[in-house]
Amino acid sequence: MKSVVGMVVSNKMQKSVVVAVDRLFHHKLYNRYVKRTSKFMAHDEHNHCNIGDRVKLDLSRPLSKRKNWVVAEILKKARTYEPPSADNAAASSTKTQTLAS
Repeated sequence: MKSVVGMVVSNKMQKSVVVAVDRLFHHKLYNRYVKRTSKFMAHDEHNHCNIGDRVKLDLSRPLSKRKNWVVAEILKKARTYEPPSADNAAASSTKTQTLAS
């Protein structure tokens, strides 16, 4: 089977992620394209994947009861929010004090 591309929806396990893969197929009766989502468990050896990452999966031998896929590569990292550190907060407060004066 060929490799598939999907979005990581869960990384709460050790060395495992859950990836949602969307596919479109043509419905013959309704003559429309229908979107279906499948969730696959995949092996992530170094725990590099985060929620929202776009990854490519390759088929492998069965690694556990539900895990038959391996993360081949991370195509796009998700944007994550990083709160401002204490150094940046102190610098911005001194800026606002000098501007107010």
